[in-house]
This record gives sequence, C-alpha cells and structure tokens, in this order.
Amino acid sequence: MIRNLAATVQGFTSNVFLVTGERTVLVDAGNGFDVASGVREYADGLDALVLTHTHSDHVGNLPDVVEDFGVDVWGYDTDQDGVDRQLTEDEPVQLGDDSYEVIHTPGHKNDHVCLYAPESGVLFAGDLVFANGGFGRTDLAEGNRELLIDSIQRLLERVDHLEEMHTGHGPSVDHNPRQDIELALQAARMR
Repeated sequence: MIRNLAATVQGFTSNVFLVTGERTVLVDAGNGFDVASGVREYADGLDALVLTHTHSDHVGNLPDVVEDFGVDVWGYDTDQDGVDRQLTEDEPVQLGDDSYEVIHTPGHKNDHVCLYAPESGVLFAGDLVFANGGFGRTDLAEGNRELLIDSIQRLLERVDHLEEMHTGHGPSVDHNPRQDIELALQAARMR
C-alpha cells in the first residue's frame, strides 16, 4: 500500500510516500510538518527512509524521522547531509512488497534518482517528471536542462510496464502514466 502523507499539508513540502508491506519505507521526508504522526497512523514503525534527492523540501523532516524511528537514510550521494546508505543502479531496493530498480536521473539535482518496480509497474519519479507533462526545475543549483532531457529519455527506455507514477509534487498518476512522461520529454525539449 502506498499513501501520500503530505496530501493535505499546506506549505513548502514535497510529497511523502509511506510504502507498507514486507518492508515499511518512507520515500522522501518532506518539510515542515509532523510526518512521524502520519507514519504511526498507518504503521508500527519504519525500516528505512529512501530519498529521491536532497532538496530541502524533500529532506527538511529527515532529522525528525531519523530521531523518531532510528532508521538508515538511503540516497544516491552519501556525501549529502543525513544520507547513510548509498542507492546504486546495480542493487535493487525493497519498498513494501516490491523490489525497485534505482535509476540515476540527474538534471534537476545531481543526486536525483527514480525508483521503478518492474513487476508491479510502480514508479517513484521524484522531481524528474510530474502529472500532465510537467518536469523538474533546472534553474536551481545543479540543474541542467540537457541532463534532465537525457534522464527523462533514459527513464522512458527503462519503464516498459507502468501502472502508477508517484511524483515529488502534485497528484499521482494511475491512468497511462507513460503518456505523462512522454509529454514531459516533449515539453523539456522545447526552448
């Protein structure tokens, strides 16, 4: 089961997905709200916190999550504050009941990753792409439009079976999410 704990939060935060099942994991920590209470509403605890990237709206609550649940924080770059364990493209990561592939997708930020479960067709896209063809900003530090375009293209090549896409901001997509990624690629290519 996947729940967005930030769905009703007003303010500067990312979506925060609680993935329950065999391994209970939080995807991104969000910022500026009591995420621990949300976790406790649906689960007895956490096994890990996995980050799509380390922009402040995705990691602001990280210290509180670590303090409350004593979990390791997984991210692409262990040189980033708070990241304990490295996500690599060679090793899958277990979220809930599914095994997810790690896809390094820089362009919005150098340590950005997407997480894709081929068997269930679920994608955590972070801030790479959004519903209705939106894509991540490239005007922030480490942003690079050409890298972002390459990352979206590589993502499309990797996700052949896609049922759901959970994004870093805005609504999740559960109807033909591949189309939203294709639209994002088209929009990102326009100057």
